Amino acid sequence: MKNSIFLIALLLATSLTAAQQAPVERDSTKIQILDEVLVQSIRVKPTAPITHSNISKKELQQRNLGQDIPILLNYLPSVVSSSDAGAGVGYTYLRVRGSDATRVNVTINGIPYNDAESQGTFWVNLGDFASSVENIQLQRGVGTSTNGSAAFGASLNILTDAISQNAGGQISNSFGSYGTRKHSLKFTTGLLNDHFEFAGRLSKIYSDGYVDRAFTDIKSYFLQANYRDENTLVKALMFGGKEKTYQAWYGLSIDELEEDRTQNPYTYDNETDNYWQDHYQLHWNETLNSNWSTNLGLNYTRGKGYFEQFKEWDPIFSSTEDFNNLIKENSDAIVRRWLDNHFYVANANATYQKNGLEISSGISYSDYTNDHYGELIWGSDLAVGTHIRDRYYLSVSDKSDFSIFSKATFRLSESIQAFLDVQGRFINYSTTGLTSNRAPIDINETYKFFNPKLGLTYTLNSNNSAYISYARANKEPNRNDFESNGEAVQPETLNDFELGWRHQGKRFSWNANVYYMQYKNQLVLTGALDNVGEYLRENVDNSYRLGLELDARITISDQMALNSNLALSQNKIEELIIDRDGQLQNLGDTNIALSPNVITTHSIEYTPNNQFRVALIGKYVGEQFLSNTDTEASKLESYFVGDLNLNYELKLDKVFKSIVFSGMINNLFDAEYVDRGYTYLDTWSGPTASEVQGYYPQATRNFLVGMTLMF
Repeated sequence: MKNSIFLIALLLATSLTAAQQAPVERDSTKIQILDEVLVQSIRVKPTAPITHSNISKKELQQRNLGQDIPILLNYLPSVVSSSDAGAGVGYTYLRVRGSDATRVNVTINGIPYNDAESQGTFWVNLGDFASSVENIQLQRGVGTSTNGSAAFGASLNILTDAISQNAGGQISNSFGSYGTRKHSLKFTTGLLNDHFEFAGRLSKIYSDGYVDRAFTDIKSYFLQANYRDENTLVKALMFGGKEKTYQAWYGLSIDELEEDRTQNPYTYDNETDNYWQDHYQLHWNETLNSNWSTNLGLNYTRGKGYFEQFKEWDPIFSSTEDFNNLIKENSDAIVRRWLDNHFYVANANATYQKNGLEISSGISYSDYTNDHYGELIWGSDLAVGTHIRDRYYLSVSDKSDFSIFSKATFRLSESIQAFLDVQGRFINYSTTGLTSNRAPIDINETYKFFNPKLGLTYTLNSNNSAYISYARANKEPNRNDFESNGEAVQPETLNDFELGWRHQGKRFSWNANVYYMQYKNQLVLTGALDNVGEYLRENVDNSYRLGLELDARITISDQMALNSNLALSQNKIEELIIDRDGQLQNLGDTNIALSPNVITTHSIEYTPNNQFRVALIGKYVGEQFLSNTDTEASKLESYFVGDLNLNYELKLDKVFKSIVFSGMINNLFDAEYVDRGYTYLDTWSGPTASEVQGYYPQATRNFLVGMTLMF
């Protein structure tokens, strides 16, 4: 597999070298777009028939005081974010149109970031990453996801820092409620000899968490070396870090929530998640001539870590066989469950542009290997011959993913632009051994998917345009799906229809779109969790998400602006049949779990000058269900949260260029709310079913303040 990656790189490098011998036109425009070539194959332009939002570096930095990227994106249309510890630091989550992180395709410089096996996105491993981001594009629906896992709710494309012309840096420190603090140092050499730049960042984030003892301790880094001339950009990047978080995965029961919403029922001192992850990327962008550009991207990600847990002997449910007979009857134990993985990626694409025609074609190949194993690190009564760190389970996984795509944008007339995208995706996933419950898991599945996308944009005038699009996506099950459903689990299919209108005026701009996402065999959340806090899923035959999204900005004056977005939706399973206590029940049409029908955000910004900004932001999320059965006991109430954000930049002439002061008051009106939870009501109907539910309380009124020294 590794040889295949380097063979692809060698072949493309040879072709690039030959192409460079052709005459090349040189101008400043090509220099400016070299950074964007990294994401050209997966990004869309403003006129594309794809529903999307763009977030600039400036917008991110206005709120970047240590919270994770999902929290910083919370105010985008159809987005709901959450955190286990309640304060927006640590294990945080992003949902778009009701779809969770396993349905959101995330790429960093075009390289897939989702974990290949679980398909989740673990932002805790990217501490303070927003400080090294140039811009982000969120595409809702299938979008133009090309590399990595299929997008079933959205695509999030991240472009890291661009080259800086001038030397400089910044020292940032922020502090806030619950012992939250962030410290980071960032630097750049600027362009050396008009060709080279070296830049980097070191960060540390710590928070005690809103939930008692749900602390997060993250150390992270970002380093890059760049070479650039008029037509070439080579970027070598290293980033990653180490995290340690205390267990808050299972939330609180309703009684615990009412008694003390900040309590943590876990008492073992080291019930912690510990994980290290390092990413190595190499990108070569080339503008061959006025029509052709190419990009080669290589990636290696190394991840390793464990979750430590105290397991008390239970006379009803425990067995020595659960620990491979390493302990004796009635023995307590402390175990560590390990992940040890390697992820290789090679992307290559070429783009042709001329007279309104743009064609981009490429390939992507990735290979992921992961060892899952558990070791015993303590036992109150060990079996004869047992040694500390003996393993009680092991499974080995491998997943390869190859895709080939070609997409084109072209004009049918002066006012009509067409978009066409076809992708073939080929996956092989195999795993053998035992799960952490010591159940056999022997899988060898191959999937072949064809994913077409097409759309039209009609430009009425310089201020108004309309678009219509269709996209098809197919998605394979993840490891948890096989663990909970066995080989009966099926891949999913999504047909996504989008219809939208854009208006761009001097004082008033808005986007409006209607979507219909029709699923076959959608893997919906059952509401229940597995033994590491991940949601369990099961196939349903037919389901859909139908919605209206509005996004507007009104510039009242040069100093004041209003921003507003609204998402109204229906998220339905057309006929839900569940197996409850061994009996099949047909419940008819029901709502899909954790899919609110109303999400809306409104803000007012006041900027009296270039140095000061204040924004008051309010977000409302409607009621939702923890299960798919519309059971009243599983309903989460709606909630409204208001935030206040302030920024002030003090310009200086000596030592520092400026000092930037930032502040956030989160949950300004001190709401006590829960935005996420779990339930076992879809699994059994016994007298305790409604009691076996968990809730994740989010922080009441809290603050963050920071100061950044720019030099």
